[in-house]
Amino acid sequence: MDLRSGAAFWPINSGLLTTYPALTQDESADVLVIGAGITGALLTERLSRQGLNVVTLDRRDVARGSTSASTALLQYEIDTHLTDLRGMVGRPNADRAYLLCLEAIDSLEQLSRDVGEGEYFRRKQSLYYASSRRDLAPLREEYQARRTLGITLDFLGAGELHERFGLRQPAALLSRHAAEVDPYRLAHALLKRAAAAGARIYDRTAVTTWHEDSQGFVVRTERGPSVRAKWLVLAGGYESLNVLQDLLPHLLPSRPLAMLRNSYALVSEPLELPPFLATTLVWETSRPYLYLRTTADNRLMVGGEDDAHANVARREKMLPRKRRILEQKVGKLFGQLSLETAYSWAGTFGETPDGLGYIGAHPRLSKHLLFAMGYGGNGITYSQIAADLLSAHIQGQPSADAQVFAFDR
Repeated sequence: MDLRSGAAFWPINSGLLTTYPALTQDESADVLVIGAGITGALLTERLSRQGLNVVTLDRRDVARGSTSASTALLQYEIDTHLTDLRGMVGRPNADRAYLLCLEAIDSLEQLSRDVGEGEYFRRKQSLYYASSRRDLAPLREEYQARRTLGITLDFLGAGELHERFGLRQPAALLSRHAAEVDPYRLAHALLKRAAAAGARIYDRTAVTTWHEDSQGFVVRTERGPSVRAKWLVLAGGYESLNVLQDLLPHLLPSRPLAMLRNSYALVSEPLELPPFLATTLVWETSRPYLYLRTTADNRLMVGGEDDAHANVARREKMLPRKRRILEQKVGKLFGQLSLETAYSWAGTFGETPDGLGYIGAHPRLSKHLLFAMGYGGNGITYSQIAADLLSAHIQGQPSADAQVFAFDR
């Protein structure tokens, strides 16, 4: 699957940071990770640091799939309101999901510092504004629900919102706990550290088939060589959904796990930004929602205008139109802000019914076949959670939190 269209900002900004060879001879490992984007990188680094023998494969160059298309807003806030999520998965699991995302931001900050990418991790606050007056009551309920978890946030009425942020919207929630990161650089740094700990990383190596026997998995690649491993972890992002559909062809059509959608994004030329944007991520209650962040060199990064994924050709055809709509929405939101787009792109992502990803083994498949499917708007925080949960599971110390993201939740 071609996961993005257009000119994604991160690889252009940072260039080719590290090169890895293709697999040219047979390998063996305790764990084989398929996927070397941010999810696979987090897993590879964690498992190798714990002393496991790890091989990681990617069919592309490292971090050139969904990771390069991510806008990398790090938030504890899930696309599904806490008030709604409690009704979908039960209050204990919903509350735990929000708190795990909160904790993941702290973990990502420490990890970024540990691998030398601390300057590219920036703490922010998150401003979640009501798109219309009909969203006021649900926003107040959400405010109260989060406060029951001990989350620090403010409810801003229209007057205070305009006074502090210059936005003419009905209300907003201001959360203290958020961040932004360069996902492309972070993935490369994690893999570099993993390689120093003994992990073997191969890109431009596509997997063709695999089978499981009494000793584990044998995975064959397009170039010929194979990898034998006790554990197989699929961290291939939204392509993992296709794998599941192939493995469970009669089950998933009646109970779809996720819908593939496109999200569109742009990055401006450097410009003079409203001062609050230097410290604040911005998004809205409307679905699909507009979302904004900045870069270190004063560019505005804007995303949204999600639509259903049909095929790559349609996504590429829609990109110019979606870019213009995003530019118009930013102009409406900020009035006189003059924005000149430097780069624009579209990426395909998975959206689940409850907004939570899937992490762990599927109950109808091998217990040694693990999935790290960080679907929804919290992809990178879910990836950090996946590194926590799957590494504990492989080490024989499963966590009670695994049920929050289980396939049969």
